Amino acid sequence: MSNSQPRKKVFLDHDGGVDDLLALLLVLTMEEVDLIGVSVTPADCYADSAAESSRKFIDLMMPRPVGVAISQARGMNPFPDVWRAQPQIINAFPQLLNMKSVHSPLSELEASDFIISQLMQCEEPVSYLMTGPCTTFVNALRKEPAIKDKISEIVWMAGAVDVHGNVRTYTHNGSAEWNVYWDPAGAQWLIEQNLPLTIVPLDATNHVPVTFDFLEQMASQHEYDVSYMASFCWAITVNTIPGYDYLYHMWDVLAAAVVTRKDIFTVEKMELEIAQKLPNQGETIAKPGSGSWVNVVTDASKDEFYNYLLAQSRKNFVRK
Repeated sequence: MSNSQPRKKVFLDHDGGVDDLLALLLVLTMEEVDLIGVSVTPADCYADSAAESSRKFIDLMMPRPVGVAISQARGMNPFPDVWRAQPQIINAFPQLLNMKSVHSPLSELEASDFIISQLMQCEEPVSYLMTGPCTTFVNALRKEPAIKDKISEIVWMAGAVDVHGNVRTYTHNGSAEWNVYWDPAGAQWLIEQNLPLTIVPLDATNHVPVTFDFLEQMASQHEYDVSYMASFCWAITVNTIPGYDYLYHMWDVLAAAVVTRKDIFTVEKMELEIAQKLPNQGETIAKPGSGSWVNVVTDASKDEFYNYLLAQSRKNFVRK
């Protein structure tokens, strides 16, 4: 990247899962990106633990601190507790346990207020990346509608349009994706706002599973700090989801790549609607002629994406 080329301002709004933290790690490797803040929604995590991991990842990768804020948002349909607890393993990694001081601050502001503060003080347009439910951002937008003028694009890992969802409950038909299912009403409100919104649904992420072949390639470059850390993070996902049900995919990591590598994605404009009632609550439904227009990532070049991810991981921490 040319030194004269301005870096893209990015705000990351995540919900603390292992994949979210890997997406953060990927963003932190992007030389063309200037991360201006991180918010943590207590959806696929317990927020205190995920905020601590986020701050430590930032300190390891950035020469300057970046603020992290915790959301008080709550969803209609909570994630399973066993999923929410899993990211706490990351704080037990030796690299993070050995960090006795953390410079990236935990904001005193609630996350929606932190988002407003960070966006409103930016002179350049911001790419807003969401890898969890949209609730914290929706709360910020309702409090301060002017922040929409500060945003050049919103990239959200969310939905399942023409493929099966990943929600498994006794009362649901399985058509929904979890980030939307957590807050279906918020998701419907968001897509109605005529924002520069691009969703990255399971239609695209299903193309990029976390395979042992990929893990072997990542492990082969373990001399790099980022590859070594990423390998550990992905290793703890191996037993998260039974193979007979569905596999762990690079949901949030793929969405993060959309911010800087649009050339490897196929995007279509679609009219969408979010179902609000069971048995398909949270389903992302194509509604030609009556839905809200949204950009939808429908496919990704699998090999190019994996190669990009491996190349970005050949980096070392700035702080040991």
